[in-house]
Amino acid sequence: MSEPLTTGASAPTAGPRPALEVRGLTVRNVPSPIVDVDLDVHTGETVALIGANGAGKSTVLRAIGGLVEAEGVVVWHGTDLRPVPGHERAALGIAMVPEGRRVFASLTVEENLRMGAGVGRRGPWDLDAVYELFPLLERARRRRAGAMSAAEQQAIAVGRALMANPDLLVMDEVSLGLAPVVVAQLYDTLAPVFASGATILLVGQDVGRVLDLADRVYCLLEGRVSLAGRPIELGRDDIRAAYFGTGVS
Repeated sequence: MSEPLTTGASAPTAGPRPALEVRGLTVRNVPSPIVDVDLDVHTGETVALIGANGAGKSTVLRAIGGLVEAEGVVVWHGTDLRPVPGHERAALGIAMVPEGRRVFASLTVEENLRMGAGVGRRGPWDLDAVYELFPLLERARRRRAGAMSAAEQQAIAVGRALMANPDLLVMDEVSLGLAPVVVAQLYDTLAPVFASGATILLVGQDVGRVLDLADRVYCLLEGRVSLAGRPIELGRDDIRAAYFGTGVS
């Protein structure tokens, strides 16, 4: 494979040190392995990972969250995360909305949300703030999460992550398994979060919508970065080639 297609704005970039620095990230023995991936996320920006199914996007997020064994370097605000267990990374300000939602089915909606607050971080997100963002959760707060629809469970998963008051919100396939109209409603609901200056690392199936939200984007192809840059500076043909591997040898 040739060198990744890039623009002058692709990472790593000059200027202030990124909040999150990933160098040489390699994950083996998983369904979607990744090889020698570099990426940065700066404070206050939304960075998107795109790519076809099996490209390794979710694997990258799991490695950052400490959920899979990985080689390479992951640095968070100057701290090497390699010795930090996954369950302790939330206390450092990294909260994940996992692929497939993974709510606690036997617990109520409110109990699920309170699980996010267990890391003890202070900030603007509490039950009242989450219920204001997702009024449907307040109305169903005493229902078992397992009895909720897929869209409602996705709202629980996002709300649970916000309750941790993260410095980095990692969102993996929030639209997975949802009807297009529900996806549009979900992203509309989340617009205040994206507009708030939060630091977000996002994987999404709806490439057009993700590119509209992102300050910068990385495209993965067969576990490697095939394209990196600002969406406004990337040509549609370049994105298609990087996504599907057409014209890339």
